[in-house]
Amino acid sequence: MSAWVLGLDVCGCALLAFLLLRRYGDLAKQHRMVLLATLLAWCLCFIIVFTIPLDVSTVSTCSSGESPTCTLHYLAPKVCDKPWGYIPNGILPVFWRVVYWTSQFLTWLLIPFMQSYARSGAFSISGKIKTALIENAIYYGTYLFIFCSLLIYVAVSPQWQLSWYDLRTIGITAANTWGLFLLVLLLGYGLVEIPRSCWLVSCHGHLLAKTYFKVAKLMTEKADAEENLEDVMEDVRGVNETIKYNHPLRKCIDTILKKCPVEYQEKLGRNMDDYEDFDDKRNPCPNKKSLVKLHKQVIYAVQRHNRTQVQWQILLDEAFHLEDVAKNETSSAHQFIHSFPSSQPSGWFSKYIYTPTAEWYWECVLRRWCYRVLAVGLSLMSVAVVWSECTFFSTQPVLSLFAIFIQLAERQYNYLYIQVACFITIIFLCYCVYSTVFRIRVFNYYYLAPHHQTDAYSLQFSGMLFCRLTPPLCLNFLGVIHMDSIISHQQRQQTSYTSIMGSMRVLSFIANGFYIYYPMLIVLLCIATYFSLGTRCLNLLGFQQFMGESDLTSDLVDEGKELIRRERRKRQRSEDGENRRRVNISFFLMSLFSLAK
Repeated sequence: MSAWVLGLDVCGCALLAFLLLRRYGDLAKQHRMVLLATLLAWCLCFIIVFTIPLDVSTVSTCSSGESPTCTLHYLAPKVCDKPWGYIPNGILPVFWRVVYWTSQFLTWLLIPFMQSYARSGAFSISGKIKTALIENAIYYGTYLFIFCSLLIYVAVSPQWQLSWYDLRTIGITAANTWGLFLLVLLLGYGLVEIPRSCWLVSCHGHLLAKTYFKVAKLMTEKADAEENLEDVMEDVRGVNETIKYNHPLRKCIDTILKKCPVEYQEKLGRNMDDYEDFDDKRNPCPNKKSLVKLHKQVIYAVQRHNRTQVQWQILLDEAFHLEDVAKNETSSAHQFIHSFPSSQPSGWFSKYIYTPTAEWYWECVLRRWCYRVLAVGLSLMSVAVVWSECTFFSTQPVLSLFAIFIQLAERQYNYLYIQVACFITIIFLCYCVYSTVFRIRVFNYYYLAPHHQTDAYSLQFSGMLFCRLTPPLCLNFLGVIHMDSIISHQQRQQTSYTSIMGSMRVLSFIANGFYIYYPMLIVLLCIATYFSLGTRCLNLLGFQQFMGESDLTSDLVDEGKELIRRERRKRQRSEDGENRRRVNISFFLMSLFSLAK
């Protein structure tokens, strides 16, 4: 049973990670090592999250697979049935060590190196490795300084004698402290923004206005990307004309040309005179260092241009659909009519289930109420999480709501409920954190764009963040449900996950202070998110954000509406021209057929 449960867990997590990678990454074009490192990082984090409920239910029930005796600290020993998903002793500790240390190797060593490697403009493997090592020298030096500082603190403490176990615990504590610091920031944002986003999605007018706002912003970004690509292609044309076929650096130019769009490759190929010999005195050429820089600029410019082009078409389709919903809401026929029907043939689902009538009821009636009910449920979960994060340090009386639920289930030996409650709680926490990671955009350096438009650097950065956030998230979850004896100060059997983390009492000021009281900062972060303080600050700094009461937002909404009108007319003319062409072809074929008779 244990092998079957863990195997199903691992396979499900691998499938989920692959589907996410397929949505955001380009499996056909991106480097295999980049895809593999990102897939492994995401998969390991999902495995940790989905296995924690099994660990909790196993600890809550039996201490030995041979004599299943309940180990609850406040109950007398009692023979109990093994719950579904029970994992015998000895399996989970090994499993956790492999998963945890592999994820830490990825996030602190391999992925930072792979980020610099993938972003490098060098033309050889050795050149990329050299660039990656130089860029990560300061990065690794900072980690070494932090570790040595904690090491000195423990060394000068008279009550502790350093051992390998203590050194390992210091490293784990340092990593978890860094992760918890960022975790609280992301969680405080997600606990408010996710329920609010669900509620606002149900407001069609707000959603359409925000789409117009996005159209106006994306149009500006699209124009900047096109202009940047033109400038970079002009630089490429210059070096392409300077470095002829017999120059030693010609192979570098050919590598750069392969990264350019096809239309530019054709133009540059027509302007190239391969029969003109290279003359170093007449035509001074750039060195290899400048070509490496140009190569990096080409990769970035092409990626940004392709991303904005794809996002533009997707955003246009979304705006057209929302305008169609607004028109169909007043329809008395209760039949959903699309302005631009899909050219692909409809399948059995559209013919028999999702008919125009069913689509009308979903888009115009049911959809908004489903989102509102979901928003209310998510809001209640957010309130429960905030309350539990602020009170989980109290064990007498128990104030954490999730700890109360788990202890009630333990008293009734309802281990299935323990698994379900732990699963729902930790999935909600992870969704709040992970969705915030997917929403973050740091200019054009880190941006997770769907529809295969995320660059290698952003993919790996997300995998690195996931591996750093997941272990402290799970420790925080175990503390909230009072499964961590360091926080609950109760004598009970520890989960296998907590046991591999070591005794946090090695650094008492972190275990008894930072881990317990820092999560209370979630209250302030939730208040700041509720009043959109971050959005207002970005707006004041010149980064346009959607704010309903802002004059700048209204101007951008009007601009986006006009752009959609223009694009709608353009697409309508294209559709009419295509229809006339089809009619003319049909008439021509019918004429030929009648003449043949």
